[in-house]
Amino acid sequence: MPDTERFNGEDRFDVRRATPYILLHIGCLAVFWTGWSWFAVAAAAFLYFIRMFAITAFYHRYFSHKAFRTSRAAQFVFAVMGNSSMQRGPLWWAATHRHHHAHSDLEGDKHSPVQDGFVWSHVGWLTSSNNFPTNYKSIPDLAKYRELVFLNRHDFVVPLIYLVSLWGLGALLEKYAPGLNTNGAQLFVWGGFISTAFLLQATLFINSLAHVFGKRRFKTTDDSRNSLPLAVVTLGEGWHNNHHRYAHSARQGFYWWELDISYYLLKCLSWMGIIWDLRGVPKHIYEEAATGSAKS
Repeated sequence: MPDTERFNGEDRFDVRRATPYILLHIGCLAVFWTGWSWFAVAAAAFLYFIRMFAITAFYHRYFSHKAFRTSRAAQFVFAVMGNSSMQRGPLWWAATHRHHHAHSDLEGDKHSPVQDGFVWSHVGWLTSSNNFPTNYKSIPDLAKYRELVFLNRHDFVVPLIYLVSLWGLGALLEKYAPGLNTNGAQLFVWGGFISTAFLLQATLFINSLAHVFGKRRFKTTDDSRNSLPLAVVTLGEGWHNNHHRYAHSARQGFYWWELDISYYLLKCLSWMGIIWDLRGVPKHIYEEAATGSAKS
């Protein structure tokens, strides 16, 4: 299969690959032209929320770690939702993340602030041509699904449809619901550029800040940290030290006081029968934390 990942290739800035991310952030400045409305701001927040859930719960906990099971149809629907976040295809995301766990904060980790500094861990690695191919050999459980491979190899299709749909919806609302004070361009900028840029930055902070700031409950081989602020903006991903201690759990907030919105929503989906077999935190992990032997 094409697109094998070159783990030991030369890291270098790839202008062509980085251009979409550059344009995404520059596009946010168009807000000074389109202005704002309460509807556009609310739409941006809502789209941030549902796509962050698709990234955290499915791109991460499902595709990367198999923390629960679902149907082929459901995995495709949430893969499409995640793809609209412009964080590339689900197979690339999962392969990259599995590689991170295998080399976390060690030489070879693609985005370690310990090895390569904050800027590289946050965004530098994403602009490197060395990190764009997908290592299909590391995701044989996912590569067998043709629809996921298609999404992965054509990861620009869903974002384009998403952006065009936002403009179209805004134009329709301008005509048929003028009281909302929005239009195609405004919804395009708020739901497309601003919402997506914030979503991307919040996700990338887990690579960078969650390995620098926060508390360590468990003695892991990396420098992962737990952070409430990051958990809030990423719907639960901020409990990163917990996650690196036991990555296969569907919940990352191991205790009730550790806010994990993605897990709460996954529980709701399990009650509806959309997903099942959510993997929990093993008893010995809680015992390790309770005895204090986990602390570094």
